[in-house]
Amino acid sequence: MRFTRMAHFFHVLIYQPIYNALAFILGLVPGGDVGIGIIAITILVRFILFPLSLSAIKTQMAMRKIDPELKALREAHKDDKETLGKKTMELFRENKVNPLAGFFLMLIQLPVIIGLYTVLRAEAQSTTFDTSALYSFVHAPEHVSLIFLGFLNLTGKSIVLAVIVGLTQFLYGRLLSPRTAPTAPQVKGSFQDDLSKSMQLQMQYGLPLILGVISYFASSAIALYFVTSNTFSILQELVVQRLHGKR
Repeated sequence: MRFTRMAHFFHVLIYQPIYNALAFILGLVPGGDVGIGIIAITILVRFILFPLSLSAIKTQMAMRKIDPELKALREAHKDDKETLGKKTMELFRENKVNPLAGFFLMLIQLPVIIGLYTVLRAEAQSTTFDTSALYSFVHAPEHVSLIFLGFLNLTGKSIVLAVIVGLTQFLYGRLLSPRTAPTAPQVKGSFQDDLSKSMQLQMQYGLPLILGVISYFASSAIALYFVTSNTFSILQELVVQRLHGKR
């Protein structure tokens, strides 16, 4: 019963708005190119989530800035976890850092991404819209084409798009990785520092590979979504870093 209710909420609050937005956009796109519709709706969703993304990016930048102080605190209070926790929270408050900002963004984005994926998967297999799922003021587009820009079949697989997904995700990961200045003789870090570096490396190199494989085996439509989303994230990160740096 609870699962049925959640599925209904997901359909009404997430799936249906995205489905209708795609139908509306395709009605405006010459030839009903689904690829252009995917790019447009991905950018639209990312703009809607921009305020949360902005908060998360600022938090990441602040975390990078106070990273040396965090390491110093961990070293100074490595045997006193309670004091370390208090000092860490004080440091966050002083620098107005909300460490949960990225988590909240991911939590909110997840159902939207699932909804977008579900819509794209459905549309990548059909050239007609279910009129029962459309709002009264949205009409099913007359023409729908699954051939992006006249040459890429969105229902098939594309190794080129899959590679671009991996590359753009890698570039985005590089932008997010902390900038550490080289120091004279390297001192062996703590276990926590080593674990953190290991996880960063796995995310930086492992995630692009995973997304690339998923994009290849899913469909070109999903790969196009990831390319658009990653490109938007890269540009957003660069713009915010530049504007924030000037301030």
